[in-house]
Amino acid sequence: MKKTWFIKFLLLICVILPVAGGNYAQEGSAPPIKSQEVSDSDGIPVLIKHLPDWENTQSRAVYILNQTDLRNALGERDVLKLINFESGTEAVTAAYGQGKLLLVEFTTPQASIDADEKIKQKIAESSQNQPIFYRRIGNYNAFVFDTSDESAAIDLFDQIKYEKNVQWLGEDPFLLKRAERALVRGLSELFVATTLAIVGGLGLSVLAGIIVGIIFFRIREQKRAAMEAFSDAGGMTRLNLDGFTPQIAPDRLLDK
Repeated sequence: MKKTWFIKFLLLICVILPVAGGNYAQEGSAPPIKSQEVSDSDGIPVLIKHLPDWENTQSRAVYILNQTDLRNALGERDVLKLINFESGTEAVTAAYGQGKLLLVEFTTPQASIDADEKIKQKIAESSQNQPIFYRRIGNYNAFVFDTSDESAAIDLFDQIKYEKNVQWLGEDPFLLKRAERALVRGLSELFVATTLAIVGGLGLSVLAGIIVGIIFFRIREQKRAAMEAFSDAGGMTRLNLDGFTPQIAPDRLLDK
């Protein structure tokens, strides 16, 4: 009897230990949430380096990976509740003379677009005393709080650096489309250039012909005006039946 209970106890331990060990291993190996991109040279999240004047701002910048840190940095604001950090979204905020800038980076363009629509709708419905200035820049959703100067907020937005390079691990699926677009653009430019060259050449030829013709006829008219008389007989004696030949002056006659 004791032997049977001992065997059952060993079997129970054999079942519990692997399960507990597996759960512990999963909990211990779960990676913490990290920045989407970190600079290889200094370990600073790239998002911070995209802030305006980041070298002088990084000391007071707050890097954010959850809603709690976001509320601690910027206080309770209704529009901030729309930012979801569960999928790896990260944000950074820093205070400037123009106001407080919040820069949020979503993991995908679609997530940024979805949040953009909700944020714009929320800001339009908001009745806060101070306006909230907002702009979507690439995958970044940028806010400027605690200011009423729109030009200052726009100046901050314009200084944000969004630099992303997409690299395909395999074959680029858009390679043929880009090549086709480049070919069409090149042929269009060639056609336009050829047409302009032909039309320009014809125009210059016509203009040169007109100028040469005018000069030629002016010279001919001047020579004709300088002639005392015109004879279509090449200067031969002819009867003056039409009255066009001038009378010969008596002093020009030969003496008899």
